[in-house]
Amino acid sequence: MSDIVQKLWGFCHTLRHDGVDYGDYIEQLTYLLFLKMAEEKDAIIPKGCDWDTLKKLSGTELTDHYSEVLRKLRESPGLLGAIFTQATSRFNNPVNLRRLIDMIDEEEWSSLNVDVKGAAFEGLLEKAASEGKKGAGQYFTPRPLIQSICRVMKPDPRGKRDFTIADPACGSGGFLVCAYEWLVAESKGVFDRADARRIRTQTYFGQDLVARPRRLALMNLYLHGVEPHIYLGDTLYEPDRGERYDVVLTNPPFGTKGANQAPDRDDFTIETSNKQLNFVQHVMNTLKPGGRAAIVLPDNCLFEDKAGEVFEILMQDCNLHTVLRLPRGTFTPYSQGVKANVIFFQKGYPTENVWIFDGRSNVPGITKKDRPLTFEHFAEFEKAYGKDPNGQSKRNDGGDIGRFRRFGLKEIKARDYNLDISWLKDESLESDDDLPDPQELASEAIIDLEAIVSELRKIVALVEKQEGTDS
Repeated sequence: MSDIVQKLWGFCHTLRHDGVDYGDYIEQLTYLLFLKMAEEKDAIIPKGCDWDTLKKLSGTELTDHYSEVLRKLRESPGLLGAIFTQATSRFNNPVNLRRLIDMIDEEEWSSLNVDVKGAAFEGLLEKAASEGKKGAGQYFTPRPLIQSICRVMKPDPRGKRDFTIADPACGSGGFLVCAYEWLVAESKGVFDRADARRIRTQTYFGQDLVARPRRLALMNLYLHGVEPHIYLGDTLYEPDRGERYDVVLTNPPFGTKGANQAPDRDDFTIETSNKQLNFVQHVMNTLKPGGRAAIVLPDNCLFEDKAGEVFEILMQDCNLHTVLRLPRGTFTPYSQGVKANVIFFQKGYPTENVWIFDGRSNVPGITKKDRPLTFEHFAEFEKAYGKDPNGQSKRNDGGDIGRFRRFGLKEIKARDYNLDISWLKDESLESDDDLPDPQELASEAIIDLEAIVSELRKIVALVEKQEGTDS
């Protein structure tokens, strides 16, 4: 994929001279990739909109036909119409459109052992990130991490009426695609007749705030033969639509952009402007009784202001049975300095013990080339997690020298529900050769300082409250 992405990125610079900006280029590229892969997979496309017809034309005849194809697709009923909502051509020069079609036609995309549009999209985002474009990583979750989460969570809807799987911050659909791919691998692609239609049309749900990644999610699942329900809108600030899910898998966007006020939601017990903590509350509320969830969260969400209150409520209503501390650099190259975790919980059972797996200490930091994230980073965790997706398998506490430890509810309460717990001596941090990159160290320092500032604000508020009472 790297060679293909390099080629696609190089053409992006050419198109800028034709007035097609970076975002428009990615959008047009996804339209054309979709049509090419639809031909490869024999997907149903309206007459005259197929790839073979498109690639035979040139000149103004080509640009006119391409515009007409997008018009027909956006006016199509059902999922195709949703995928191509507001789709219009951005090409003024037919030579450039012809070159891009030829470039795409050179590859047999369906034969590549990757989520093609997701990989191409993320590869182009990575290129943008390296050139300093902001926001490039907001839709990215590494595939090895998603696949590991799916393996332990076992999102299996077979034989279970009304079983639903959701991602309330779905981006380009990575979790939903991997959940379906896990199911296909488990079932060898064979479903009972009673299950098949329900699984493909009534099982997979998602939402995203931004139209482009939502479009990618719809495309990705459509090309897998799935008809998902992907809403466009703000998950946190819109009223609860009343849907409840059996499994939720999600990586809410990191950072504080747009999180300057607490959502006005009657179903949120704790009022906070922290987006990730609000996603925890949202997921907790939208799970069915007995439903299970896995949520990716940055370290600061385990200890900063209001985190303890959110986790106290969570542990009363749910069994927060497992926390996975992810390796440093998991989100390289987008958010290289961010340290993150995955929390796993089941609704309807109070927490008695929290098992924490340290996949970070004494693990070399992830880099793009020399030390990429692979499935091997999670093999020990998956074995320790056990076969029960609800975290009820027999587990072994490795003690002070092990990576997997149990912490009772009393210990967690004594820490004011602060789940940022580590016990292994990280020897890699004592060697000058293995120190994290300066950017990572700076990011960690910022996170720590933000936590300190948060605590100081709490102290100031308490002092002001006390002074007001005294007066």
